[in-house]
Amino acid sequence: MLPIVAIVGRTNVGKSALFNRLVGERTAVVEDRPGVTRDRIYAEAEMDYRRVMLVDTGGLAGTENDEFFSQVKQQAVTALTEADVLIFMVDGQEGLTNLDREVAEVVRRTGKPYVLAANKMEKTSLDAEDFLQLGMGSAIELSAIHGRGLMDLVEAVEERIPDETDAEEDNEELALAVVGRPNVGKSALVNAMLGQERVIVSEVPGTTRDAVDEVFELKGHRYRLIDTAGLRRRSQRRDTEYYSGLRTFRAVARADIVLLMLDASEGIVNLDTRVAGEVMEAGRAIIIVANKWDTVARYAKPDEEFPDLDYKRAERTLRKDFERIIRHELKFLSYAPLVYTCALSGEGVGDLLACARDVKEQFEQRVDTGPLNRVLRDAVAAHHPPTHKGKQPRLYYATQVRSAPPTFVIFVNNPDIIHFSYKRYLTNKLREAFGFQGTPLRLFWRKRGSEDRSER
Repeated sequence: MLPIVAIVGRTNVGKSALFNRLVGERTAVVEDRPGVTRDRIYAEAEMDYRRVMLVDTGGLAGTENDEFFSQVKQQAVTALTEADVLIFMVDGQEGLTNLDREVAEVVRRTGKPYVLAANKMEKTSLDAEDFLQLGMGSAIELSAIHGRGLMDLVEAVEERIPDETDAEEDNEELALAVVGRPNVGKSALVNAMLGQERVIVSEVPGTTRDAVDEVFELKGHRYRLIDTAGLRRRSQRRDTEYYSGLRTFRAVARADIVLLMLDASEGIVNLDTRVAGEVMEAGRAIIIVANKWDTVARYAKPDEEFPDLDYKRAERTLRKDFERIIRHELKFLSYAPLVYTCALSGEGVGDLLACARDVKEQFEQRVDTGPLNRVLRDAVAAHHPPTHKGKQPRLYYATQVRSAPPTFVIFVNNPDIIHFSYKRYLTNKLREAFGFQGTPLRLFWRKRGSEDRSER
């Protein structure tokens, strides 16, 4: 499970700018006026190979005259309760304000580990000693816009993240998040796994509002099922559904494996593709579940028009045709296994749980350095990386630094000249050699003898 780091503070202190800097892309809207960020925004960020779920929030104070303020504040408070570590940001240019004192009191009451960060310290003449009055220790001076002080902040946050051993006490438990658009049968699948109706099942879309955890044991294996609200297009979400969507992505971060459910009778729709993309970006293992397969398989049964139809052969043909469509529409999930189910009857549920256990092993797999570098050498010998502006990339060696998901660092002479197609080629070679079914792979490229690094 990924640790959660929430960036909190009053409005307009630069929370979104820091969020974008740590994530590495412009995800949150940045504008020089209070109250621009109205929602929690989740994204994964890398902290020296340690992945965390970073949360950008609206202000905890400062826009009381804004009609959205109560919702913004509630979102920020929710982020506080979910977080493992808090980054409390203040404005180094404006200095200490009464609003900062209010936020500091809220942060203290949570009892969560925190880091105090004074942003907008572009000018060396500025002094952050003012913030000692908060009684929260010295503030780390940084400039989120320019990246100054970022490594000091990252190190301070890492020191406060709970030990992985604490977060992984029950490594034998397999956490499954059931995700998909509304009314594809997520709650019905949960009930089929549990063997009883613990989750409300309804034909009305949107019955499930919150993520619901259910723990059960089957044949000596322990599972945690996280049922989630159906995800709609952002433009179609009502207020309660919007917050449910945010909780869904939080549930994904807690899971080992995400079960991406599709309605086999309807095939792939645009929303399925968008949900699949967001799950992939979360870095979780994934299994594609074609639910309601019985409604498709009935076309393989003999009838008056085709009385001599071989059902088993025709049904296999239907599966092949359906998978061909899925692989074409979800090219970026080519590594994800496809399982067919009928949640209402329980058909395929046993196969799904067996597949989930296999995928978890792949998700947590570690590869020894020797075999890993033999694969790397063979891959380079078979296909040398293309030159870039006359410069020849050189790959020296590789090592696995993490699992869940498997994360590798490849040392090269210059990370900036490795073409994206060659990165994809090496990823495929790793899959050919070691499997990694159902799990994303993360490749980092580091210049040998330097701290410079760029991510795949």
